[in-house]
Amino acid sequence: MVPIDDSEITRAPDWVRCEHCAALIYGKRFRRALRVCPDCGWPARLTAHQRLDHLLDPASASPIPQVEALHDPLDFADTRPYADRLADARATTGLREAVVCVQGRIEDRPVVVATMDFQFLGGSLGCGVGALITEAAHTSLRHRIPLLLITASGGARMQEGVLSLMQMAKTVQALAELDEAGILTLSLVTDPTYGGVAASFATLADVILAEPGARLGFAGPRVIEQTTGKRLPDDFQTAEFLLEHGMVDDVVPRSALRATLGRLLALGSAEPPSPANTGPGPPSGTLHHPEELPERDPWETVRLARHPGRPTILDYADHLLDDFHELHGDRLAGDCSAIVGGPGLRCGRPVMLIGHHKGGPGLAERQRHHFGMATPAGYRKAARLMRMAAKLRLPVVTLIDTPGANPGPESEQSGQAVAIAENLRLMSRLPVPIVAVLIGEGGSGGALALAVADRVLVSANGMYSVISPEGCAAILWKEPEAAPTAAAALRLDARELLRLGIVDGVIPEPPGGAHSDHTAAAALIGAALDATLDELVPWDSPRLLRERRSRFHHFGVDTDLPLGTGIGTGRGAP
Repeated sequence: MVPIDDSEITRAPDWVRCEHCAALIYGKRFRRALRVCPDCGWPARLTAHQRLDHLLDPASASPIPQVEALHDPLDFADTRPYADRLADARATTGLREAVVCVQGRIEDRPVVVATMDFQFLGGSLGCGVGALITEAAHTSLRHRIPLLLITASGGARMQEGVLSLMQMAKTVQALAELDEAGILTLSLVTDPTYGGVAASFATLADVILAEPGARLGFAGPRVIEQTTGKRLPDDFQTAEFLLEHGMVDDVVPRSALRATLGRLLALGSAEPPSPANTGPGPPSGTLHHPEELPERDPWETVRLARHPGRPTILDYADHLLDDFHELHGDRLAGDCSAIVGGPGLRCGRPVMLIGHHKGGPGLAERQRHHFGMATPAGYRKAARLMRMAAKLRLPVVTLIDTPGANPGPESEQSGQAVAIAENLRLMSRLPVPIVAVLIGEGGSGGALALAVADRVLVSANGMYSVISPEGCAAILWKEPEAAPTAAAALRLDARELLRLGIVDGVIPEPPGGAHSDHTAAAALIGAALDATLDELVPWDSPRLLRERRSRFHHFGVDTDLPLGTGIGTGRGAP
């Protein structure tokens, strides 16, 4: 957005031209819309104080004391002395430096905010900015409240030489201290964010949000094109491009930022997790003994587990969680749509929900989600969210529904086996409670990659197998028609899984199956989760790790413990 005349912006009426679509906008309407073009949705740049006025609760901001940094350490001059440029920037913006740091509240949640101002020497990172970002992080650490970083920068401040480069390491160290202390960090990327800021604190937060169209990168597109001689895509380095390529968690319109940040800040300001039920609650209904379940045709189990109308993870998130916010990307290369995850509140308790997503009704939708078969980017996204849960001490709930890992050549080239193995190792040592629920298909290593848990439950019509019945029939019987026979031999239904100790409990489904009544199915799973989390949350990390290790250690080992005890002895079937 560029005003027709900067001097007229302070007067009313005035007119503003959108730099994105060239529309003329009446000034008062423009300001009411938070300086967003009502025609195309393009957000204009905000000053640091405009940003704080928009996001913070009224009268909640208190400045963080200014930290004195070196002034013109190199006695630098180009066409003008740096000292003169600095003085002009201060006079023009009314700011001491290119960042403003305050302590305040968003949606009544405490937060420390450091917001950059591009009008101050292009938001460049110098000694003053580095000192203030570090002081904001230390304030967050002292008060144990979340830190929000709002970035807008052209890169490191050249006039301060290599000292400006050192601010990258300095600010990263400050964020690392918050990681070690388990304090939530959020980043809001605004246009533009480049260079040293992009390669340090802007991209290290637990959650990275971006405004629509915001550009983020280390080198600018013009430099890249000149260096490589290649034409870049028109949307290269934009927020939408970054979301597609797994670098940011979400692109959020300016009008929705306050509410979105408020929900996320609840994760960092909530009390330590405690049992959701303060008194005796309704029984979970979970079945723990094989004899409580009827014998059934295993092929009918396969048919029901694959029913296209069964609730998806997003259906369950809608029914089970308040303020669920889906996060995206593995922060490496992609965002797999077959894995969905994000934080939310279950009966007031923050949890991290992660699971497979087969997609909604219709072939095209299921193809878009790879039929729930995750790529390496999906498992790496899950791992990132689990590490975030461990940092914030959030229980992890996984919902499993997949035929298996994605079998495509691209997945193999991207390290499918390594991604699954890394998840198995990570979950084995994650210091927070993990509850896994097989809500449909549990196929092979693709399912196990989300199922190394303290408690593994299965829906009554769910299944869990080393291979699909069709695959087993083709390999061992040499004919796909033998799939029902293979299903029976694989003992993949809920009753057999409980008898073998693979699962700890079976969650009933509504009459006819989960597909017949999503609300009732979610209520049954919710009750089972509440009871299980109430059991596990009070355990300390050493106990969780000890018992999780013991649970999986016993699989396949002949012991004196009977089958069907729900503790995962894993002895073979007679």
